[in-house]
Amino acid sequence: MKTYHPLSRAALALAAATALGATLSACAPLVIGGAAVGAMMAFDRRTSGAQIEDESIQLRAASRLRDAFGDRGHVNVTSYNRQVLLTGEVPSEQAKQQAEQIAAQVENVKGTVNELAVMPPTSLTQRSSDALITGQIKASLVDDGSLSVSAFKVVTERGTVYLMGRVTQREADRATQIARHINGVQRVVRIFEIISEEELRRLAPSMGRSAPASARPASAAR
Repeated sequence: MKTYHPLSRAALALAAATALGATLSACAPLVIGGAAVGAMMAFDRRTSGAQIEDESIQLRAASRLRDAFGDRGHVNVTSYNRQVLLTGEVPSEQAKQQAEQIAAQVENVKGTVNELAVMPPTSLTQRSSDALITGQIKASLVDDGSLSVSAFKVVTERGTVYLMGRVTQREADRATQIARHINGVQRVVRIFEIISEEELRRLAPSMGRSAPASARPASAAR
């Protein structure tokens, strides 16, 4: 039985188009990634407090990085459950370390993953390709049927895909396999918070939906 998800392909296409527009904007060298909005909050495995804090972390970190670097760097800030991922390009190793220090000092940040590259900013063509890869991965997660796309945050930079989320080992492995088979993906980096299948079943009622069939007890699966 196919599990239906709260996000349709049409919604994902719209989200991908919006993300692409933001990515290609020449006026936005610092990009805030992966905002959870509206009804999606009800299906997120983070607490509502953590979701709000992640939004605040992204806004504050992006603002401080913009003040520090201006248009000298292309830095993406993504926060999931207070873990901050930095991706993009900066002009020097010193700038890379400075960016991490700035992000780490933002209120409520519990850890940082610094994936910034020391190199010139990527081209609009590359950023367009990255945005399309992200959209294709999200659509493939929906199509898979055994995964909840709202449990994942997907970031793509220069063909490298970063996967974040509170997921089981089964979900992490399946999502990684899906991402690796998308055209244009060079590498997949997993930044997951692994939970047990039992914890996933406990989370399902609070998210207002049933767990995927593969995550239910044998007696509940049909």
